[in-house]
Amino acid sequence: MRLISWNVNRRTSVLAEQAHALAGREPDVVALQEVTARSRDLWKAAFTTIGLAHMIWSWPPRPRRTVVMIAAREPLAPADSLAVPWPETTLAARVAGVTVHTAHVPNAANGWVKPDTLAALRAGLATGSGPRVLCGDLNTPRREHPDGTVISFARDTRERLRPERGERWDRAELGVVPGLRDLGFADAFAADRQRTWVFSHGGGWRLDHVFLSAELEPVAATYHHGW
Repeated sequence: MRLISWNVNRRTSVLAEQAHALAGREPDVVALQEVTARSRDLWKAAFTTIGLAHMIWSWPPRPRRTVVMIAAREPLAPADSLAVPWPETTLAARVAGVTVHTAHVPNAANGWVKPDTLAALRAGLATGSGPRVLCGDLNTPRREHPDGTVISFARDTRERLRPERGERWDRAELGVVPGLRDLGFADAFAADRQRTWVFSHGGGWRLDHVFLSAELEPVAATYHHGW
């Protein structure tokens, strides 16, 4: 199975180019984050054109919020989504014997909904079973050191714990990255931890992820930075 996960950033002006980029990779499954009420129908048409005719999306959104979407070449079967605070931020479907979960975790500007969402993702995956994938924009971590130490956004740029966030926020982020490995999930990009969100002046964070349960094995994983 070739899976592509992409935060398409609410865009409509370049949606045709985004769809063309996807078509060129011939994916079996695509998971999108930050789809809007306006772009959803455009994506439905685009997916049909490029052979991904089976689609589901989380809906309806809260006012001014975005949703997530899954499209596939083979028929999709509904699956229970992970129980997060904002239901439109996650979605699940079964395809080719694999349950694909996609999520767009709200960033820290939204307050405690961020760590609460991450904690809910971990709790849901801890009780599930069978071949599973979690992919999407998880908005964590802040930093990953060469020795494997991971720093969450509960900490400041000097890695000091922010008093207003504290240990609970820190545990929630670390419970997913890197903590999903304790549940038997593999980080598809563990050997190639590149930044997926960058500042124009340099620097950035690896916020976008693909995790696979123990029944699955990643054959290859690639970041398409040019997109």
